Amino acid sequence: MAEREQNPLRGVLWMVATGACFVALTATVKAAGTRVPAAESAFLRYALALPILIPAAGAILRAHLTRRQLTLFALRGLAHTGGVILWFYAMTRIAIAEVTALNYLNPVYVSLGAAFLFREGLPLRRLLTVIAAFTGALIILRPGLREIDPGHVAMLGTALCLAASYLIAKVVSDEVSATVVVGMLQATVTVGLLPFALAVWVTPTLGELGFYALAALFATLGHTFMTFAFASAPLTVTQPVTFLQLVWAATLGAVAFGEPVDGWVVLGGLIIVAAISLLTWREARLRRRERLLAAGVGV
Repeated sequence: MAEREQNPLRGVLWMVATGACFVALTATVKAAGTRVPAAESAFLRYALALPILIPAAGAILRAHLTRRQLTLFALRGLAHTGGVILWFYAMTRIAIAEVTALNYLNPVYVSLGAAFLFREGLPLRRLLTVIAAFTGALIILRPGLREIDPGHVAMLGTALCLAASYLIAKVVSDEVSATVVVGMLQATVTVGLLPFALAVWVTPTLGELGFYALAALFATLGHTFMTFAFASAPLTVTQPVTFLQLVWAATLGAVAFGEPVDGWVVLGGLIIVAAISLLTWREARLRRRERLLAAGVGV
C-alpha cells in the first residue's frame, strides 16, 4: 500500500523545495554579516524558531521519557550544538558553494558511524562510497595546492558533529515519535547554545534579528519539506536532487556575494553526491531483493 501511495514526481519537487530552502538559509546567514559572533548567530536562529515547540510540547510530556532517553537527547543536543556553531563560523569564512559541498560528507560519516556503532558492517560498496566521497572532499580542499582556511576545517567538524546527532536520532526515533525527536532537538540545542552565545554576546540590530528570523523560517521549512519528500518517494529518487543545492549555492554566491565559481568545488561535490546516490540506489535494490526472497518470489 505504501509503495502505491508514493509519487516520485512529488518527491522530487519536495526535495527541490528543500534544497531551495537550505540554500536560502545559507545565503541569509551569509547576508547577516560577521558582526554577531557565530555562537550567538546560531543561538538566535534556534531561539527564534522556539514557537515550533508549542505543538510538540504535549507530545513530549505524553512520551514520559526515561532517564536513558533524556540522556540520549542531551548528548544529541550537545553534538548538534557543536555542529551548528562550526557551521555558522564556516559561513563567515568560506564560499557558500564550499559550505554546501563539504556538508555532503555528513551521510558518509553517518555510514561509517553506523558500521562501527551499530555493527551494520562496511561491505565493499560502502567502502568504495567512503573512498569516493573523501576523494571528492580532497578535490574541494586541494591541500598543498591552496591554503586551507579555518572555515574548511570547521565544515569538516560540522559534518562529524551532525553525523553524531543523526546517529543518536536513529536510536531514539525507534522509541518515540518524530514530533518528540524534533521538539527535543529544538529545545536541547537552544539551551546548549545559550552559554556560548552569552560568552560572546553582541546586541543584535533589528536588521540582524530579521535575518536570523528568516534563517529560522527557511530551516524549519527545509526540514518540513524534506520530510514530505521522503514520504513521497524513495531515497533513490530524491537523493540525486540534492546536487541542485550546490548549483544554486555556486550561482547565488557568484551573483549575490561576488564569490568566484570554483569548478573544483563543483566537481568534488558532484563526486560526493554521485557516490552517495549510487550507494542509496544499490542498497535499495538489495533490500527489495531480500524482501522478494523472503516472500518466495524469484528475481
